[in-house]
Amino acid sequence: MAQMPAPKRAAQQRQPADDDIEFVFRPATKEGSKARVAVQGVSGSGKTWTGLSIAHGLAEGGRLAVIDTERGAASLYVGINGIQFDVLQMHRYDPRDLTKALAAAEQAGYSVVFVDSLSHFWKGTDGALDQVEKHKGKYGNNSFAGWKDVTPMQNDMIDALLAYPGHVVVTMRSTTEWVLQENERGKKEPKQMGMRAEQRRGVEYEFGLVCDMDIENTLRVLKSRCPALHRAVIKEPNGGTDIAKPLLEWLNDGSPAASTKDVDPAGYVDRAVNLASYDEAIALYGEVEARGLLDTPHLDGDTPTSLGDYIRARGTALKNAPTP
Repeated sequence: MAQMPAPKRAAQQRQPADDDIEFVFRPATKEGSKARVAVQGVSGSGKTWTGLSIAHGLAEGGRLAVIDTERGAASLYVGINGIQFDVLQMHRYDPRDLTKALAAAEQAGYSVVFVDSLSHFWKGTDGALDQVEKHKGKYGNNSFAGWKDVTPMQNDMIDALLAYPGHVVVTMRSTTEWVLQENERGKKEPKQMGMRAEQRRGVEYEFGLVCDMDIENTLRVLKSRCPALHRAVIKEPNGGTDIAKPLLEWLNDGSPAASTKDVDPAGYVDRAVNLASYDEAIALYGEVEARGLLDTPHLDGDTPTSLGDYIRARGTALKNAPTP
């Protein structure tokens, strides 16, 4: 009997569990693509409002969830320009908790998730840096070795953000980066080299659109896969019209089924729960894989997992169940 292949994550390549995977190339399409937007900036630059208005624009009338670490900052904007959302207040920032929150948002059917801010899960209470301090004791107080336990937490959190079946917008705090350079008098002096997000170095590569905001409320696009936003500079941006609208037009262009808005991952979860046979599990797994939903976050009780892993575990259990 055919074996189900291991799920393939977008951000992290997994080794296949089986040897009978068929390698088939298919025409490329943007079908099912969702926005992954990061807005970074210093305090007072307007990143919360801009990120929230982008998320509202991407929702297109759908449900918006806000994961708030900024002590209710986003909630100050409820009702402005018709913005409405549900909020989850978080006071500890273990990366594993964000993974669970994303799974809960997926199960509740939110079409867009706004995380304000992702920086807390790096350097806030119980964030990744705190976790290193807690785990290094196992390795003789070696902080570098402590990352052995914490890096998988961080990677799983990023994977959950990338795999969410709707649009994702995050904010990140920025700090100024300085380097010592030799001036014309031959003396070393500090020179500002730009802004760096307070998150794992290189995290910006995970997002399709990265924007930086300064204290004058000017938005600069640092990275964009959407040609209409390439190198854009926008003073006092309206996130819905200036960012979300051209981004959605680009995502929805060139595919006969360019949106998975009508695909409800919760329906696949229900079918997985009610599987009656291993063959049904194989068929469901293939259907979910074809829709690009294998990495959809899912809560199995209190344990965060993915839809693909959950279906695979259900199928294995059915296969190994004793015959009545």
